[in-house]
Amino acid sequence: MKLWVGLGNPGAKYAGNRHNIGFMAVDRIATDHGFTPWRKAFQGLVSEGRLGAEKVALLKPETFMNLSGQSVQGAVAFWKLPLADLTVFHDELDLAPGKMRLKQGGGHAGHNGLRSIHGHLGDDYARVRLGIGHPGHKDAVPAYVLHDFAKADAEWLEDLLRGISDGAEALAAGDGQKFMNAVSLRTAPPRSSTTKDKPEAPSVAPPAEDSRSPMQKLLDKFR
Repeated sequence: MKLWVGLGNPGAKYAGNRHNIGFMAVDRIATDHGFTPWRKAFQGLVSEGRLGAEKVALLKPETFMNLSGQSVQGAVAFWKLPLADLTVFHDELDLAPGKMRLKQGGGHAGHNGLRSIHGHLGDDYARVRLGIGHPGHKDAVPAYVLHDFAKADAEWLEDLLRGISDGAEALAAGDGQKFMNAVSLRTAPPRSSTTKDKPEAPSVAPPAEDSRSPMQKLLDKFR
């Protein structure tokens, strides 16, 4: 069994925030793959289903971001899961909007949700880092992440979420490259040429010079 955690803050007030892209990712997976309705458990909301041969539980902590580790620890303990079976979907300031990267282990880079999980479980779990871009100055970060995505973000955000859903089965099977390829096909599809090479015009030889005499030309007309 796998446990996939989407990070965010609970309630309608935060639903469209950049900080809630982790919630959005697991919501899309649950909807597209026919998972069970969300139910309350582990200080959060849980939905269960299958992706290929793997059983997967999705978790959205409702402890607020800074205490996410409490909820995640409860779920990990209940299902007696090794950290190798835990994957966390979260917003990433250090990636451009719409970009995605996989990461195994490592630091929390100041992300409060990851910091909390580190404190309860350590750092040896997988992360799906979902780029939201950086506001440019660290003092602007809190307001930036707690602000809704702009209307201009709607297209790339939809492509990213669709790609995550497309590749979910591959991620569950442990094929990170196939998962990333599925996302890339949505967010950076190969470009097809919109203009076809024009066929070359057939070459036409210039007319040969008429060397006949005027009398010969006249006679030829009456043949």
